[in-house]
Amino acid sequence: MQEKPPVMDVGKRLKQLRQHHNLSQRELAKRAGVTNSTVSLIELNNVSPSVSSLRKILDAIPVSLNDFFTDEPAEHYRFFYHADELAELGDGHLSFRLIGASRRNRKMTILHEHYPPGADTGDDMLAHEGEEGGVIVEGEIELTVDGESRHLSKGDGYYFDSTLPHRFRNTSNVTCIIVSANTPPSFSEGLRHHGSEST
Repeated sequence: MQEKPPVMDVGKRLKQLRQHHNLSQRELAKRAGVTNSTVSLIELNNVSPSVSSLRKILDAIPVSLNDFFTDEPAEHYRFFYHADELAELGDGHLSFRLIGASRRNRKMTILHEHYPPGADTGDDMLAHEGEEGGVIVEGEIELTVDGESRHLSKGDGYYFDSTLPHRFRNTSNVTCIIVSANTPPSFSEGLRHHGSEST
């Protein structure tokens, strides 16, 4: 049986990029506006940074999220990904697992999303370039787009222009699972839930 390739080491990747740009942990933390311990804990893989926290740190290098999750060697000809190879972009509460994270020149983002009960992308509505759509696999979610709200259940779907203000909330008592896609690949800019900025 062929061995599965290892899952991307986020901490190791950040450390390599920081050292490549001749930055100390302290200098990177200062530029990013985070604590020195935050950078250290991420590099040690003792915490899983939220997308917004990781973006702040990478902007200080600067390296885009797309480049960060593009590992070597490029995977132009890989078609299949085992469940444990999906890169986790969540913050330890919300889970957003990215398919094909190390594939260069991706034209879209495909995510396996988990919203536990009470999860919320935040009071501040999301808005970013592109389009996005998805299907509810389990549970239900309250989705608000441009002032219009709808409760979506298993089997329901959505598709909208991502520049319109939008918000996802799980107001139920069971986890909601969504498979979604957005283009161009933006890693759902600004995605967070209440309290996810603690890192």
